[in-house]
Amino acid sequence: MTKKINMLQRGVSLLLAGLMAGPALLRPAAIASSHMDAPLITLDPSANTTDVYAFVQEENGVKTLVTALGVYPHQEPGIGPNKYNFDDNVLYQIHVATGDNLAAGRASLSYEFKFATAFKNTNTVLQSYLGIVTNVADAAQNLVQTYTVTRVDHRQTGDVRTSLGSGLVPPNNQGIATPFYNQGDDGENPAKDGVATEASLDRYTAQAVTKLGNGYIAFAGQRDDGFYADIQSIFDLLQLRSPGKDSQGGYNLHLMALAIPVSELGGDQQVVGVYATTSRRSVRILPSKSRQPINVGGWVQVGRQGNPLFNEGLVAIADKDRYSRSSPEVDNTVFRKYAENPELAKLINLIVFKGNGPAPETNRTDIAAIYIPDLIKIDLSTGPCRLAGGGASHPSNPDDPGFSRLSIFGNDLLQSRIQDPFGNGGFIPGGWPNGRRFGDDVVDIAVSALVSDLRGPLVIRVADGIDGVSANDMAFNKVFPYESTPQNGRNHTHP
Repeated sequence: MTKKINMLQRGVSLLLAGLMAGPALLRPAAIASSHMDAPLITLDPSANTTDVYAFVQEENGVKTLVTALGVYPHQEPGIGPNKYNFDDNVLYQIHVATGDNLAAGRASLSYEFKFATAFKNTNTVLQSYLGIVTNVADAAQNLVQTYTVTRVDHRQTGDVRTSLGSGLVPPNNQGIATPFYNQGDDGENPAKDGVATEASLDRYTAQAVTKLGNGYIAFAGQRDDGFYADIQSIFDLLQLRSPGKDSQGGYNLHLMALAIPVSELGGDQQVVGVYATTSRRSVRILPSKSRQPINVGGWVQVGRQGNPLFNEGLVAIADKDRYSRSSPEVDNTVFRKYAENPELAKLINLIVFKGNGPAPETNRTDIAAIYIPDLIKIDLSTGPCRLAGGGASHPSNPDDPGFSRLSIFGNDLLQSRIQDPFGNGGFIPGGWPNGRRFGDDVVDIAVSALVSDLRGPLVIRVADGIDGVSANDMAFNKVFPYESTPQNGRNHTHP
């Protein structure tokens, strides 16, 4: 135990010392990601971000930074006939900060996803499916979405734009109409579990994984919501329970995933930052009679996300919408006050610990170092991270050996080739807050950091199972696009 705590102290010290080429990574104060933060964005679900992911893997023998953005939270799989879809009028962007832009919170490169929707037949009430979909975009898939991915290089004068290619969005998992998502290729059955190999992916997902130009790989489509936590009890006055209930269990979202070769980012001897935004056109014209609305003008940002909902857990209501509309470049001047004196620390001490809690409530320079600017930072020099499957004992898709949902607090470490500040061989967190993987238990990691005192001398407290939920309700894929198979609208359950 002493050895483990010492390793944790070294790892946390590494983060707080700002030796990850910028501000530290742990994001302790926002206990959970409920996917509902700023008031205005909750009214715009297709532009509402859920979670951002970033981690190092190898794709087809090429070292890559895998990034992903989830949108459109809390999708009830059984809804119909108007299904959840990406919005043609939203600009979805994944941003990567490199070099000096990392500390400044400024994007070096942006990757744009733009969607277009078409119907094969509009003279029918069968909006999405005309029959059983055998292959993606076949004659039975009436509503078909396509997308383009564009790379925008902000490091050059005038922002150099490069089209990387386009892809198809697979159908949502309705049930009978989409049997190949489900166990036994039968729409009556629950969705298939996550898999460990590309050959085992369900038909629709495999067909939708798209190789773009310059070694990029993309996917866009419906997936199971891989965030797991007892959100209900957390926001019900922090009245935690055991066991907890996964508030996202049984719900879907829409995911964009992009594997970026590290060579496209300038190589792997660096730390980069990742965040995402959604934007809409500045003007919406509502014509008379039956004509469709027209969206014109420049793009205006309406949503932003870096680490798991810094906005929701720390930023006051008065500034939540401002966060959504701003860039990480302003975090130091606008949002630092919320990190240094987190109200959430007071609430945890008062409610959970009955007024005698351990979390320091003021002068949290450690928390400010973590969140300002709000980017997910990741050391590209390590080997591929360990991945979650369906748990350590899953018969066909177990977690990788050494994987821990607690990341550094579970002794899941990676070795950096560009830093060794404490002489411990360069070991850094294997998951969040060094990047973020599917399966990272951000609730337990965050609470562990919040109730600890990271300002020195270090006091480390590990909150394992704080909300009573320690696994997702679906196994993750250990191959691209990594997020779990979408829940079956015909056969699914909620906690």
